[in-house]
Amino acid sequence: MMQHDKHPSWQHGHGFGQDQKRPGEVRTIIVIGITGIMMVVEIAAGILFGSMALLADGLHMASHAVALSINVFAYIYARRHAHDERYTFGTGKVNALGGFTGAILLAFFALIMAWESIKRFVYPVEIAFNQAIFVAVLGLIVNGASVFILDSRYDHPHHERGDHNHHHDHNLRAAYLHVLADALTSLLAIFALLTAKYLGFIWMDPFMGIVGAVLVSRWSLGLIHDTSGVLLDKRGPEEIRATIKKCIENDEGIRISDLHLWSVGPNIYAAIITVVTNDPKPAEHYKQLIPSDLNLVHVTVEVQQYSRN
Repeated sequence: MMQHDKHPSWQHGHGFGQDQKRPGEVRTIIVIGITGIMMVVEIAAGILFGSMALLADGLHMASHAVALSINVFAYIYARRHAHDERYTFGTGKVNALGGFTGAILLAFFALIMAWESIKRFVYPVEIAFNQAIFVAVLGLIVNGASVFILDSRYDHPHHERGDHNHHHDHNLRAAYLHVLADALTSLLAIFALLTAKYLGFIWMDPFMGIVGAVLVSRWSLGLIHDTSGVLLDKRGPEEIRATIKKCIENDEGIRISDLHLWSVGPNIYAAIITVVTNDPKPAEHYKQLIPSDLNLVHVTVEVQQYSRN
């Protein structure tokens, strides 16, 4: 089992490593800095040159800087309150809450994208192609760099097999999806603008906006599904449950009659296990049967004897 907190031998804390700074925190701060600089440049250039395209993209970047700031706040809050006894199982779920909030904002941005695209279908606007293409290319470069910085695969290069050790930093994933959505928007915009400029297909601009909105919505819904499951104590991974049962149950009649497994933080779990047997042993005996690499940080075992009736 994982133990991180410094307590007397007869006690244990509930920090579970949440007081440690995560790689995603530093990466998100770096991306906020890049996004903030780009935002200021675009807004200033938009005002100076009278370009609505530049101004609109700058304000769009500002909205994502706010969303990324929420992700950073979640990291810092979870770290600083890791040992706060008011939180029964620590602050691990703040990570999921940050991811859930980011996913809701992502869905909101997708709705705005779809609405603006539909409006342009009905009320086409004149496009300053050269400026718009310049902005889209610049945005793609900045957002591409941000996607590279936030790519969570660098946190677990040895866990690409999809097993239960796979990293689950929902907060980082939310930040990653925000910048990925921006990069996708820039890429689709470049394609649409080039098509409209050289082939005269003006309708491609709003159409690609709708395509982008659909894709961003799908990412958002996937993240909402995953993070809400953590926040609502959805049953933990089936492979971990199966491993626990396999290690405790045996041919001598030991059976698990009840097993609760749920997430209390990124890739860390708590469990309540009820063991029924003819020959009861101390709860610690059954805990020792569980492998230490399952990332279980809080295990409670109740031992019951088979009824003789």
